[in-house]
Amino acid sequence: MTDPDTAPRLPSRTTPTWEVELLISGVAVFAMLQVPGWLDDRMFALEPRVGSDWRPVLVLFYIYSKSTAVVLAATFAIHLLLRAQWIALVGMDSVYPQGVQLDRLRMGPIQRAIEGARPGTIADAIERADNRASVLFAIGVSIATIIASICIFFCGSLLLVNLLAQAFAWPIDPLKVMWGIFGLVMLPFASAGMTDQLRGDRLRPDGIVYRTVAATLRFYTRIGMGRRNNHVIALLTSNGGERRMMAVVFGVMLAALAGVGVAYAAMRTSTLAGSYRLFPDSALQRLLPEHYDDQRNPARDPALPFVQSSVIVGPYVKLVVPYRPDRDEPAMRKHCTQASGLGGEALASARRACLQALHPVALDGTPLQDLQYEIASDPRTDRPALLAMIDVRTLAPGRHELRIARPPRGDRKPGKDDEDPGFDTIPFWR
Repeated sequence: MTDPDTAPRLPSRTTPTWEVELLISGVAVFAMLQVPGWLDDRMFALEPRVGSDWRPVLVLFYIYSKSTAVVLAATFAIHLLLRAQWIALVGMDSVYPQGVQLDRLRMGPIQRAIEGARPGTIADAIERADNRASVLFAIGVSIATIIASICIFFCGSLLLVNLLAQAFAWPIDPLKVMWGIFGLVMLPFASAGMTDQLRGDRLRPDGIVYRTVAATLRFYTRIGMGRRNNHVIALLTSNGGERRMMAVVFGVMLAALAGVGVAYAAMRTSTLAGSYRLFPDSALQRLLPEHYDDQRNPARDPALPFVQSSVIVGPYVKLVVPYRPDRDEPAMRKHCTQASGLGGEALASARRACLQALHPVALDGTPLQDLQYEIASDPRTDRPALLAMIDVRTLAPGRHELRIARPPRGDRKPGKDDEDPGFDTIPFWR
């Protein structure tokens, strides 16, 4: 058995929280690694259900939430590696207490003299590794807390503005209003702080400018915007260099937010990531798996019209056109004024007729005049949809094509038709 008096001990200057840090990182890292994928699935499931007025709230909440999860996952994973390095140094110091033996290493006299002149011992290396792990843990958790706080404040406020705008029918853009409110809230704080830094030592304590600046800073400090409200960041900036620490904090925040945003765009566009510049791509000739029920991924694919398969065996093509609030609702408000004042079954019939007029279908270039949509739902996502059964018994064998018109949009810019032709093309074979 090992003698307790001779058993290796941790250095006396070891961070007292190292055990808790290891426990939190070890337990939480696996959960945090699962959260980003879970948020992706929830985002792609909810996005087709909301209109253009609610989409900014959902997208901002998704980006901030996923950024928080990514920062925490990276923090815990890297912290485990740094703690493992620290434990390895402590163990090696116990195995080889004599330290590094430079005379036993193969090197020339010049390099040996350089290495021997370098300050620091194995105890110093252990302390640096210990401190490095604790500082990383503190920085990562603090940055994640800041992003989560911004998410709660900004998304919560945007949600409230959106609710008020809809309740009182205000013709405003909630996102622009939020940016305006944010600017108005931050302007006094920024002005007071700048005045204090540039002219604070020259202001008279009994003067109106001094009292105004003091009252402003005191108010913002009490509502949680003081420099010491986040003690971890205050300790890091005051002891590790303010510019360097703030550059690290804001750099990590921007990297996380930008990385999540780019990843979100890449998941929505299959050709964004990869060397596909010379691949022939055309919106009119593209075969998309989301247009076929036996190929699509309902958890991730966009809500596009689809048929049962690329090869139709039976007598009917089952065409499902999902209802998209971001496009269908604005178009219905603009073009379906005849439904106003109706109720019950009459209102439902008028709305169905309006949607049918907004989504005409052409088969091999010929409009289907007798097409009738039924009110249905996508059975794999439980989202409302239109259903049309198209008789194809008389079609010749070979390739055929359905074109389903999209509702007209008022936000389309000149030249955008090159990317969005205004209809969905679904090729199929008999």
